[in-house]
Amino acid sequence: MDAPETDFPTKPRMSLSRRLLLAALAWSVFVLVGGVLAMTVTYRAQTMRVLEGELDSTLVTLTRGIELLPDGRVVDIPEKLPSDPRYGVPLSGRYWAMIAVEAGDVLGNDIRPDSLFDAPVPIPEGMAQEALDRPGTTLYGNAIGPADEPVRTAVRSVTIPNREHPILMVASADRTQTDEGADQLRFILLIAMTTLAAGTLIAMWVGLRVVLRPFDRIQADIAEVREGRRAKLPEDYPSEVRPLSEELNKLLDHNKQVVERARTHVGNLAHALKTPIAVLRNEATGDTPLDDVVRRQSEAMRTNVEHYLKRAQAAARAQSLGARTAVGPLVDGIARLLNRLFDAQGIDVSHTIGEDVFVRCETQDMEEMLGNLMENACKWADMRVEVSAEQVENGLMMIHVDDDGGGLSPDDREAALQRGVRLDETAPGTGLGLSIVKELAELNGGGLELSQAPLGGLRATVRLRRA
Repeated sequence: MDAPETDFPTKPRMSLSRRLLLAALAWSVFVLVGGVLAMTVTYRAQTMRVLEGELDSTLVTLTRGIELLPDGRVVDIPEKLPSDPRYGVPLSGRYWAMIAVEAGDVLGNDIRPDSLFDAPVPIPEGMAQEALDRPGTTLYGNAIGPADEPVRTAVRSVTIPNREHPILMVASADRTQTDEGADQLRFILLIAMTTLAAGTLIAMWVGLRVVLRPFDRIQADIAEVREGRRAKLPEDYPSEVRPLSEELNKLLDHNKQVVERARTHVGNLAHALKTPIAVLRNEATGDTPLDDVVRRQSEAMRTNVEHYLKRAQAAARAQSLGARTAVGPLVDGIARLLNRLFDAQGIDVSHTIGEDVFVRCETQDMEEMLGNLMENACKWADMRVEVSAEQVENGLMMIHVDDDGGGLSPDDREAALQRGVRLDETAPGTGLGLSIVKELAELNGGGLELSQAPLGGLRATVRLRRA
């Protein structure tokens, strides 16, 4: 046996503007982080290449400034050594060294400038041996200088003729300014690109509000159509929105055509059924049991046909968009008519409903509901019938019809709403009035309630959607 289908509430989808803004935010974060990192890395690499170029130039100068003595000692030629004055200042951040390599790749004595003082030569760990294994190749690495500053070091192994072991050339430069420049550039880029991204997002948000404004307008126009204040959507929307409005107008026209066809079919059915029923009633004029059965059954058929035809007409009208009825003028007209009809009984019908009270309901349905309720109240009232309106939450309007008659008990109120039930068989009627009002109210999205009236009699309340 198949499991019954269950309708689960669907989660509202994210709005288009929020999707675009989130996509733009994600892209901005990606560009911001990626751009800052890429530009900072590029800048750092470029400045480091410039610094390494200076170090390499220093190594070339050192290579030209050494001399091998007949006894095998290596000495420097002062006039050929690097002339940068920073090499004469202790711990200046610029250093070089020429280290003699002895047997077994042991580093021996070295020649150094005053800037290096008596501190160890800043060579990254393992780089000296790597340079000895790759003679003639310049290697670069980071180390800590004599003043505990970060330095960039270049190392090259140089072979001298008539000397069995090579000479290790070392040049170092303080890279503090290079690192600080990269950090400063990263900070500036971060501020600039964050500002740019924020400005772009704000501009996009403003642009979206402007671009999507026609959708807010079309929503308001559709609400006016639904509430009956407008028959169709206007045609002055932007070209991107106009196809939507045109299709909605076609849908409205189709809806009206469907309702009109339903009304026509209901009218045709009413005429088609009333004539045969009337013929049956007219033919059953005798006193035989058959004539009595035909009369009673034809009368029941007529009552049912009228009831269901009215319900079908109401259902067709309820499907029509834009139904809107002013309650005040309608009640005023019914009250004047009832005051004339019940003047002999001393019944006074009054109302306190203004002209600004509107409900979502066809005028014909509203007239039938109020006419039934107000006439019924006049039949059972002692002296007064009052009609009032009350606006409540959830967009509803409550229309009260009160009388000062004897009222009904709670059980009788429930029974009175059932179709065909007549609590007083001596009063004229079919017992369909309240049930018809209830069905009409429900077909129009509302309902009917019976309660104790403030005047002492019965209060009939029609609940409809406010327009």
